[in-house]
Amino acid sequence: MGSEMCIRDRSLNTFLNAMTYPDKTVYPVASCNDKDFQNLMHVYLDAVFYPNIYKNESIFRQEGWHYELEGDNEELKVNGVVYNEMKGAFSSPDDVLEREIMNSLYPHTTYGCESGGDPEAIPELTYEEFLNFHRKFYHPSNSYIYLYGNMDMAEKLTFIDEHYLSAYDALEVDSEVTEEAAFTTPNRIVRECPIGEGEDEEENTYLSQNFCVGNSLDPKLYIAFQILDYALCSAPGAPLKQALVDCGVGKDVYSIYENGIRQPYFSVVAKDTSVEKEQEFLQVTEEVLKKLVKDGFDEKALLAGINYYEFKYREADFGSYPKGLMYGLQVLDSWLYDDRLPFIHIEANETFAELRGKVKTGYFEGLVQKYLLDNTHKVIVTLNPEQGKEEREQEVLAEKMAALKASMDTETIAQNIELCSELHKRQAAADTAEALETIPLLERSDIRREVEVTETVLKQLGTNDILYVPAFTNKIAYLNWYFDLTGIDKDLLPYCYLLSDVLGKFNTDKYTYQELATASNKYTCLLYTSPSPRD
Repeated sequence: MGSEMCIRDRSLNTFLNAMTYPDKTVYPVASCNDKDFQNLMHVYLDAVFYPNIYKNESIFRQEGWHYELEGDNEELKVNGVVYNEMKGAFSSPDDVLEREIMNSLYPHTTYGCESGGDPEAIPELTYEEFLNFHRKFYHPSNSYIYLYGNMDMAEKLTFIDEHYLSAYDALEVDSEVTEEAAFTTPNRIVRECPIGEGEDEEENTYLSQNFCVGNSLDPKLYIAFQILDYALCSAPGAPLKQALVDCGVGKDVYSIYENGIRQPYFSVVAKDTSVEKEQEFLQVTEEVLKKLVKDGFDEKALLAGINYYEFKYREADFGSYPKGLMYGLQVLDSWLYDDRLPFIHIEANETFAELRGKVKTGYFEGLVQKYLLDNTHKVIVTLNPEQGKEEREQEVLAEKMAALKASMDTETIAQNIELCSELHKRQAAADTAEALETIPLLERSDIRREVEVTETVLKQLGTNDILYVPAFTNKIAYLNWYFDLTGIDKDLLPYCYLLSDVLGKFNTDKYTYQELATASNKYTCLLYTSPSPRD
C-alpha cells in the first residue's frame, strides 16, 4: 500500500486502481501525460506479471489471511486485509442479497462462487494454492490488453511485447465463462442476514424476484432491458414500482439490471418488508406485467427511456472516471465471452435507432412476456433479518479458534507469534530508499507548458448575451440559462435553494410530475436547476 501511495504522489495519473469482478480482474491506469502513462504502464505490468508475492510469503499473509496471535496467553484470531473486507461484505444486507441472487441464478458457473472469498473458507486457502492459481490465470496468455487514447499504439505495443509478453511461452488456459443451463422450474431460496441491535426483525426483510435475461452477446437485448428497467421501475411513477408501493409491499421498491456478466439478470426488490407479504409481492408483480403485455407500455415512457440512455451513450460523461476506462470495461462485456465481438456495445448508434423503431411493434411487451412472465430461469430470494446473527457467528468463530489454539504444540504457537510480530513490523515500516528509487519520476521538462484555450464566441440575442462554445459533443447540444438573483432579499435566498430542489417534482398546469419527467427524458438527457453564488 505504501508503494502505491508513492506512485500516486509521484504521478499525474487521472486513474490508478485494481478491481475484482465475478469473472475478471482489471488493472487500469490513466494519465494525460504520455511519459507518466508510460511509467505507470511499466509499474503496473511489472506488478501484475512479476509480483513480489512469489518471493515473500508475508505479503500473502498480510493481504490475504493469517493467524493473529500476539502472545502465549492471547486469543487466536484470523486477520488479513481481504479477510476483513469480506467479513464486512458478508454483514451488509444489500451485498448479501446481490451475492445470493447471482449465486442462485448461476450455481454451476463462476457466478455461483464468491470471487472475493467466503470468510469461512478464506483460511483454508494455502500459500501454494494461491501461487498456482496466479501462475495459471494471471499468465499473459489469459490476459486482455486494452489501450485507449491519443498515443503511438505501435510504440506502446512494442514496449509491452519486448519487456513482458516475449518472456513467456503461450499457454492454453481454460478460463471460459460458461453459461448456466436454463432452469426447468423457478427456484426459491431463503437466507438470513444480520441486523443491528434495536432494528425491527419484522420490517427488515428483503423480497426479490430475479430473472435470467438471455446473454450479453445480444446487443439489442443488452440495451432493451435498460429501457425496460426504466419503464417498469426507475422512471417517476413507473407502473410496477408504483403498484408495489401503493399496496404497501415494501418501504423501498427498486429494480436491478445487471448486464456486466455473461448472462444478465433483472431483479425486482422490495426492501424493509416482511415475509408475510411475499405472495402479495409476487401476485402484484405478475398482475402488472400481464396488464402491460395486454394493454401495452406508455409509448412516451419507452421513448423517454431510449432517449435517456442514448444521451448517456453519446455523452459518455462518467464523472471522475476516465472515458477510456469505462469504454474498456464495457468492451469486456462482450470481448471476454467472444474474442470476435469486442465492440458490439460501444458501437450502439444503430441499436438505439432500431429500438426506436420497435416501440410501436410490441417488441418490448414481447420481452416482458418471454423473460419475466414465461421464464423458468427465475429465483425468488428472500432475506430474513436475524437479530444477533453476527454476534453468534463471532462466538462460534472464537470457540473454533480456541479449540485450534488448544491443539497447537508449543513450537507452532511460537511460530504464529513470531509471524504476527513480523507482519506488524512490516506494516509499520516505511518503504526503503532503494525501493522508492525504483518508482519512476517525471521531470519538469516532461510536463507541457502550453495551455489549451477553449474557443468561445459571444453573440447577442435581443437584450441577452449568448456565450457559444463550439466543440465536438457527438450531436448533443448543451444549454445553460442563467438568471441574475442579485435583487432578491438575502432572507429569501434559502428559498431559492428550496425552489431548485422541488422544480420538476410537482404537477404543473400541463403535466403531472410523472408526465413532466417523461417529457424531460424524451427530449433531454438532464434538466436541472442549481443556485450558484457569485464569487
